[in-house]
Amino acid sequence: MPCAASLRGVTPLDTLPPIGRPATAALELAGYTRLDQLAGVPRASLAALHGVGPKALRLLDEALAEHGLALR
Repeated sequence: MPCAASLRGVTPLDTLPPIGRPATAALELAGYTRLDQLAGVPRASLAALHGVGPKALRLLDEALAEHGLALR
């Protein structure tokens, strides 16, 4: 059963949002397994990861913004 936060459309900070399998795998390989770990990370660093494209970055931006956080 989904948690209450996901029912409201808010991505929990302790998970990664659904950004696609290649992007998720790239982030996990780089050591990012939680949304809150991405706050303040340079956008260019994530864009340089194979599998993380513009759509994944946009979805990460949106999920972080739900919590008042952002990439650098």
